[in-house]
Amino acid sequence: MTILEGRPFTGRTLARMEAFLASMGLRYDARVEYSVCLLDEDFSIVAAGSLEGGVLKCLAVSPDHQGEGLAAALVSQLVRYAAEQGRTHLFLYTKPDNQALFAGLGFYPILKTGQVLFMENKRDGFRTFLDQLRQASPACDGTVGAIVANCNPFTLGHRYLVEQALQQCDLLHLFILSEDRSFFSAKDRFQMARAGTADLPRLVLHGTGDYLISHATFPTYFFKDQAQAGQANCQLDLELFALAIAPALGITRRFVGTEPLCPVTAAYNEAMKAVLPPYGIAVTELPRLAKDGVPVSASEVRRCLARHDEARLRQLAPEPVVAMLLQSKPENRDLPM
Repeated sequence: MTILEGRPFTGRTLARMEAFLASMGLRYDARVEYSVCLLDEDFSIVAAGSLEGGVLKCLAVSPDHQGEGLAAALVSQLVRYAAEQGRTHLFLYTKPDNQALFAGLGFYPILKTGQVLFMENKRDGFRTFLDQLRQASPACDGTVGAIVANCNPFTLGHRYLVEQALQQCDLLHLFILSEDRSFFSAKDRFQMARAGTADLPRLVLHGTGDYLISHATFPTYFFKDQAQAGQANCQLDLELFALAIAPALGITRRFVGTEPLCPVTAAYNEAMKAVLPPYGIAVTELPRLAKDGVPVSASEVRRCLARHDEARLRQLAPEPVVAMLLQSKPENRDLPM
């Protein structure tokens, strides 16, 4: 077998890989950063796979060559490349009937539905995550709700959503995205959310880890400028929440703010309304807090920092968060307008 690799493929080689994947009932994902193809003696593609971040995807082996160890060769090459980039916690999507194959290659199931099997290379990775959530959460016999937010940074709009949700439940879980793909780091965003809600009772803060709105469960979220409304591709993220995370914490309500600005987030909200209620999780969409007729947004806070508009900043973020933002010396940072 000949190994062909690309970071990523382009031109004629990409077209060949796309055609091979299409013949296998798969679609090439343009966001992949690295791909591998295995070629037979006629230089025809007989197996292919790709990597995006820590996710193995677009994996396929020709039916005429299955049982020859090609899947193991693909995964080995992709895992080696990931290790070279410093990524050790890996995920993959595959068809449910491939579970035994990839289990033999060191991957363990996280979620299995009728259409997709989601796996990781840590034996107890997801179970440990759920155990940590439970250990951080007090017991509650009443209504338990959840909010998932990026908080980039935490604003008065986020606080308003939390306050409104607390009026409708006895315990509220606020999940802050753990991915470091936002302007503010995951650590800073979590600290700002904690500072901005320190006086609120019955609220528990968590990081989302790799299992909730992450590069593995909902990659489109992190490519909003490349995605179109209605193409959120968030089914896996919502099913994982509904089937495992929510039951672990007794969550029966999910709260979101209306989204007039971002089409991907708006599509995610609509998907929540369709996916979660059949699992016993009600979705409540609350009107966004507005100042001077304009919805309060994290992007506007970042623009205020860039303009050094402290007066407007204090209208948009809780005072403890404002203090943290001003200490961050935004004049030395490349803040987006």
